[in-house]
Amino acid sequence: MTRRLRSVLIVAGIALLIFLSVAITLTIGWRLFIGPRARALTDRHVEATTARLERGKYLVDSVMGCLGCHTETDSRRAGSLPVEGRLGAGTRWADANFPWLIAPNITPDKETGAGNWTDDMLARAIREGIGHDGRALFPVMPYQDYRAMSDEDLASVIVYIRSLPVVRNQLPASQIPLPVSFLINNLPQPITAPVPAPDFSTPVLRGTYLTRMGSCANCHTPIENLQPIAGLEMAGGFVFSLPTGVVASANITPDPSGISYYDEALFIRALREGRVGARQLNPAMPWWFYSKMTDDDLKSMFAYLRTLKPVKHRVDNAAPATYCRRCKQRHGLGETN
Repeated sequence: MTRRLRSVLIVAGIALLIFLSVAITLTIGWRLFIGPRARALTDRHVEATTARLERGKYLVDSVMGCLGCHTETDSRRAGSLPVEGRLGAGTRWADANFPWLIAPNITPDKETGAGNWTDDMLARAIREGIGHDGRALFPVMPYQDYRAMSDEDLASVIVYIRSLPVVRNQLPASQIPLPVSFLINNLPQPITAPVPAPDFSTPVLRGTYLTRMGSCANCHTPIENLQPIAGLEMAGGFVFSLPTGVVASANITPDPSGISYYDEALFIRALREGRVGARQLNPAMPWWFYSKMTDDDLKSMFAYLRTLKPVKHRVDNAAPATYCRRCKQRHGLGETN
């Protein structure tokens, strides 16, 4: 190889490296390779009080449904009830078509659960999406919604989780496949400033907060490439593969193809009883948790849902699944969209 050719190759190689560096910086970013953004852990300690215990129990058991994800549940039973005696002990998500995903044991067991996790490890996982081991959490854990959780509500949730009965249940860590394990590194965002109490001055504002804490959009908005599809917020079509079969979430916007015919009483009855008239809600809808919310909170959630932009998107699990051009999934009445 001549000296001139060697020089040309070196220059070309440097140029290629510069091009790739700029391209990565402007597109996917370096977080995919160097790991998620994560603030340093602190010695934060949450004081346990009766008020926090009660508020935390209400949020976890009734609004957020945390134990529905971190407990073995029977997806064949209406409301996806958790298995008694296993609350918070963790579970595998194989039945939800995620055979590699593990919801960890969050009971205070020191060997197999969260007993040795610090309060700030829990805080960082809940709101910022960083696990106790420093890895980015898969976004089925709705930390992007919980970012809006007030500091006081976060403290209450931690106090209640600490109070769960100890359950020994050894589970492996999630083995998130490539390239997803890299892609999710872009999602966590550190919280470095106080998060104040939400504004509950109107039912709509109250409902906005509660609906986000309930992660309703996570199930009722279809996704593509790990991101909600713009324009289909709360319009249904997120497809679940369960032991009971494939099911798509409902459109809950105030469009005629959604829940425009609901009134406040019907909405509350649906979440209290798991049925709309004679039609039972699919077992995938965890209404059992939301049924324990107060009437005022359910009314506020409904008030917020009524303010959503109506989105025409027909989804009906009673009809054969066909391809939908809008959400790019297969669900009942998909061909009509």
